[in-house]
Order: sequence, then structure tokens, then C-alpha cells
Amino acid sequence: MMRTLFPVCLLALAAASAVAAPAKLPNIVILYADDMGYGDLGANHAASKIPTPHLDALAAQGLRFTDGHSSSGICTPSRYAMLTGRYHWRDFHNIVGALGPSVIAKDRLTLPQMLREQGYATACIGKWHLGWNWNAIRKPGTPKNSVKHEDFDWSQAVPDGPLAHGFDHYFGDTVINFPPYGWIEDDKLVKAPDTQLETVLPKAPKEGSWECRPGPACSDWDFYQNLPTLTRKAEEYVRGRKDAGKPFFLYVPFPSPHAPIIPTEEFDGKSQAGPFGDYVAQTDDACGRILAALKETGLEENTIVVFSADNGPEIYAYERDRKFDHWSSAPFRGLKRDIYEGGHHVPFIIKWPGLGVAGSVRDATISQIDLMATFAALTGYQLPPGAAEDSHDFLPYLRDPASGAPRKAIVHNTKKDHYAIRRGDWLLVDAKTGYLRPAPEPWNKKHDQPADDGLPVELYDFKNDPGQRHNLAAEHPDTVKELQALLGKIRRQGHSAPRLDPS
Repeated sequence: MMRTLFPVCLLALAAASAVAAPAKLPNIVILYADDMGYGDLGANHAASKIPTPHLDALAAQGLRFTDGHSSSGICTPSRYAMLTGRYHWRDFHNIVGALGPSVIAKDRLTLPQMLREQGYATACIGKWHLGWNWNAIRKPGTPKNSVKHEDFDWSQAVPDGPLAHGFDHYFGDTVINFPPYGWIEDDKLVKAPDTQLETVLPKAPKEGSWECRPGPACSDWDFYQNLPTLTRKAEEYVRGRKDAGKPFFLYVPFPSPHAPIIPTEEFDGKSQAGPFGDYVAQTDDACGRILAALKETGLEENTIVVFSADNGPEIYAYERDRKFDHWSSAPFRGLKRDIYEGGHHVPFIIKWPGLGVAGSVRDATISQIDLMATFAALTGYQLPPGAAEDSHDFLPYLRDPASGAPRKAIVHNTKKDHYAIRRGDWLLVDAKTGYLRPAPEPWNKKHDQPADDGLPVELYDFKNDPGQRHNLAAEHPDTVKELQALLGKIRRQGHSAPRLDPS
């Protein structure tokens, strides 16, 4: 089906829907942290032990949402949902494993594809983690499950990566702790892996474990240069767009502060939350450098910048809280992988020049899934029925909060048959617990967490109990049933976007 209309038809459509594309379309930059908690950001949490001056300044210049969410508590699903406008759980629940295939169907419309059809140059610089067709470059006769560096013809292009799903350009290493350990530019390895990275690395990272899967590697690969190199490449891309004559979409999915936790020496001791805090500080610095490049090139005033994270902090957060009194998920309960708020309630900042929202704070519920419909409305793109099925258009609300936020309910999930749903102030964990792994007892005691009440579900008044401490399921059985019915409807009908369900 032809998605992009002829200019005259597009103008007519925009006028009819009261969404006219501006004469000069804005650039769009998404800065996406990995495993960064809501409470790690200073603008969100005054007691944070981590300096985040650049992101705090971004919040002061833009709009900070206090109720922003990723789709999942883990990496791949959240990225998929944001780039497709579709709840990940409609298709899968898990991450793409080492050298795993793409999770994006060939005919699935993506955010970069949509923007490219509207005249944008599109680039992804950083962690992809949505899969490639690595078997396409496997040498004939090699064992199917073997992952030795000599099993692959690294001179060939690797299909079904970012370039197959809407991006003009890619630079990164696909996933910092997965093979192949080498730089990829567009769809080819810059340098052929010549050795194997084994499960045991020569020295420990600065916090936690390496979490690196074995596989093909370049013998001179330096993990510590991952974030600095990606930052430099993103800066170079921005500077290269100064006189390009067309708008651009730049997606920068950082490898940090995900494990391995490896801040470079200049950031050691920058925080009061240990090496993880220092790595967050380095991520903040990387954001600052990219934002500075936008300013230096004169592109800042026509560039929308979004900052968020794929999920909450890793399990090391418990020890960090004990040792440094810094709770990365503050004020919430839960971590990465959990369907409690800390697993998916993440930093969410939008700087949008011209909207007059500098320094604004809003408590409307918003999801990263909503970016696709919002940018479609901004650019005058008519989304077809089979695309962005769960994406809500926030453009009217961003322009005028009195119009009301469009999202009335939001669903969260990390593993099969483990769901939570929020509507208004009520939050239902439709399971015995929202944890994947129980919290340590010392943490429960410090944070006044309740003992297991034995109930099959949990219901919270989120407005008055954001820490999810008081299960009200027994007192409000009708509310439990209503939310379970709504969750079932959203799951069954295959969409939740208002444009697909006007009623």
C-alpha cells in the first residue's frame, strides 16, 4: 500500500485533520539510556547521589514527564515498542540473544521508515539489540549453532539490521555485551573479528560483572572506548547535518549505564553512588556533548530532543542502595525485569522549541510507544490501520495541556502472562507479585515494604501510594474485575490507539 500521499493530497488531509505539517519540519533526536532508573536523574530525584547537569538543564529547557514509561522492563521489547508504536507483548517478550535474528517483521512500519518517507535523513548510532540475519554471512558447511569467528564471512553485508527497517545509516556494535565485538558501520563489520571472546575476561569491571557472552571479537577491542566512540560519532553526525538541507532523525541508544559498568578514568569518583553513578555521569556528559553539537551548528532551535531509558536499573541497585544510600528507582518499588513501577517508570524529557513549555512538569501518563503517533501528526503522516496500533497522539496535549492527555490506560509486561495495568489512579498487578526476583529482606526493611499477603493479585492507589506498599485488592474487588476486563480487552483486540477505536 502506498503510504505517502502526493503533496496536494497531503495538504488537504492535514487541513481536514487540523494537523498541518510545518513549513520547515523539525529535526528529531532521541537520546536513549540503558538501565537508568527514574531516581538516577537529578531533575527527578533531589536526593540523587549522581550529578546529571546536562539532562537537568534539558529538563529545565523543556518538558519533564513524571509518569513516563517504557513498554517493558528489559532491553529489546522496549526498543521494539518505541520504534513501532506497538506493545511488544503482542509479538514477543524476550530479548534478542547473541547473534539472534531480527524481531521486526519485514512489513512492519517503523518510526524511522515513517520519517524517511516524510523526507528525513535517518541514523541510528549505538546499541541496536533488535537482531540481524547473521546466518546470511555464515560460511557454507559450518555447524548451525557454532559462533566461532572463522564461521562467518565478515566481508559480506549483514541483512535485516537497522538499514532494513528505516535507517539510512548505522554505527555501533549492536550490543555492548554480545558478539560480535567489533564496530559495525551501516551493514558491515568495519574490521573482521579475528579471535574469540571467552566467558572469563582478564579483569573485573568497576561494578558488577562483565555479563559478556562468548563469541567472535576483534583482538584489539576495548570495551572502555565504546561509549566515547559512539558519543563522538553522534557529534560528527550532527555537525554533518548543518548544511544538509533536509531534516534528520537521529536515534542514539547508549550502551550505558548497562553492564559492564565501565566509566572511563576521567569519570571515576564523579558521583557519590559508586562506579554505576560515575557511568550515569558519563552518560549525562555524552548527552551534553551531543546537545552542544546541536547548539554549535545552529540546529538547536529547530530540533526536538527526547531523553528516556529502556527500563529501570539492574539488580546491582540493591547493593548500591545499601552501600551508598542511593535508590535508583526512587520513589518506586522494583527494578529491571519487574512489572512494579521501578521496572518501566523511567526518565522522560521532551525539549520542543516553539511550544513554550520550558521548565514545565506534567504528570500525564505517557509511553515511549506514543512517540510514533505524535511525530506522525507533527509531520502530516497518515498512519495506516496496521501500524502503530498502540501509539497515542500527544501533539494536541503538548501544544495545549487543557486539551487533556490522550492516554487513559497503560499496560506493562516483561514475561509471558505477567501483566500490570494502570487506569487513572488505580494500578493492578495481575499476578501474585510484580517481582521477577524477590527483593532482599534488608532492602524491604529499610524501605518499609510489606510482607506477602498471599492474595492472587495486587491493587494500588498509585496517586497516594507510588511505592506500591498497600495492596487494596481485598477492599476493592470490583475495581480489580474492571481492570482485569480492560486488560483482557486490550490484549484481545490487537490495538489500543484511539484512532483505531474511536468509541
